[in-house]
Amino acid sequence: SDAVCNFVICNDSSLRSQPIIFNPDFFVEKLRHEKPEVFTELVVSNITRLIDLPGAELAQLMGEEDPKLPGANSTASGFFRSLMSLKRKEKGVVFGSPLTEEGIAQVSQLIEYLHKNLRAEGLFRVPGNSIRQQILKDALNSGTDIDLDSGEFHSNDVATLLKMFLGELPEPLLTHKHFHAHLKIADLMLFDEKGNKTSTPDKERQIEALQLLFLILPAPNRSLLKLLLDLLYQTAKKQDKNKMSAHNLALMFAPHILWPRNVSNASVSAANDLQENITKLNNGVTFMIKHSQKLFKAPAYIRECARLHYLGSRAHTSKDDLDLLTSPGSKELQPLKSQKRSRLDTCHQEETQQRTEEALKELFRHVHNMPDSAKKKKLIRQFNKHPTALTPGSDVPTSPAPRRTRSRSFSGLIKRKVLGTPVILERKSRDATPEPERVSKENVHLLQKCGSPAHMSQAKLKSSEGRKEESCRRMRAHLLSKDSSSL
Repeated sequence: SDAVCNFVICNDSSLRSQPIIFNPDFFVEKLRHEKPEVFTELVVSNITRLIDLPGAELAQLMGEEDPKLPGANSTASGFFRSLMSLKRKEKGVVFGSPLTEEGIAQVSQLIEYLHKNLRAEGLFRVPGNSIRQQILKDALNSGTDIDLDSGEFHSNDVATLLKMFLGELPEPLLTHKHFHAHLKIADLMLFDEKGNKTSTPDKERQIEALQLLFLILPAPNRSLLKLLLDLLYQTAKKQDKNKMSAHNLALMFAPHILWPRNVSNASVSAANDLQENITKLNNGVTFMIKHSQKLFKAPAYIRECARLHYLGSRAHTSKDDLDLLTSPGSKELQPLKSQKRSRLDTCHQEETQQRTEEALKELFRHVHNMPDSAKKKKLIRQFNKHPTALTPGSDVPTSPAPRRTRSRSFSGLIKRKVLGTPVILERKSRDATPEPERVSKENVHLLQKCGSPAHMSQAKLKSSEGRKEESCRRMRAHLLSKDSSSL
């Protein structure tokens, strides 16, 4: 009876060739069962987008108010009807009781039998034998096994008994709460180019509205409605044999699945109001029969909203998504999920680093192909100072390092005054292998613009500055020792 499917990842190689069953409405059903308030609010908000429901009718649809139907009896009589229904349910009676999964299991035997006998002329219109119907009804009420294929019962007996079961339900199969919504769906018409309403039904909006409305039906009602509409759809496809079109079937079943129950004959005005809507209701059931194969699929945006509610990502549904949904209450799967997330994060970082290095190489090629200019020399000079881990491969020719620019710092001034030229220091720095730690502020700025990962950490920059200070300290000591020796 549970409509939610459980996905199991199978590691058995012998079973991998079996077809995989995928339920596109999995997240929708999961949200409906686990968080019905969130699910109902999501669906009803989209229903009100399609049809105009005043405050009272919307409250009835949400179950916040009792349905106010044309020609309905008083509250007292409704109370006694409910009381009698409860008493019958306690006795295990299927007919006349509120709809349950047990009752559907009994009635589904009738539907399965009728699927095998759709060619009978006048099916659902021609009444069966009353004695055989009573025998079959007592058997269903008692829960005994029935062999309908034995030939004891006729297809007309079974078809009439199915209508009888629907007619004796305390409320119609589509419920009283949805009555006004179905009237509004029947009024959905197309608009012309000037924005005026036409008399042509807007089939796409009607299908979408019915899909949403069926989503918030009680689970037993929705299950039986799907079985019934599929039976009527298959019956209409055989109308060349049984002479029963979709409209003829709608005339037979609309009073049982959509009309309000117990219309009071004393309330003439209410009965007249219902009479005006009978054509709408009958046409609505005809539309349901013709499009029954589309009405029990959730709209695409409802599926996406339900999926995002659990996954929180717009990434394509994958095996990892299914792993996240295998028994959400089990604690032993949590370490496995965290390991998968860490592996995904590591792979993502490696991929990002690889893309960054490729982008730097492409940038170097672009700079190398630029015409000779001061800007090009400056950029190449910055690349020559770049760490070896990010420099392009040997396939790209590199330009010789230009002469080092003069330093304007105080220590540089002392060097030029004492040593005369920094050529020797430049040769030593040029012959030595460039270390990744020797990074200037210009290089850091270039890497940030290119989107490079942080190879130059703050710790490395501080160590580079420390070495510069150490060289300056040694230079001052050398100068002091030289001055003292000359003295």
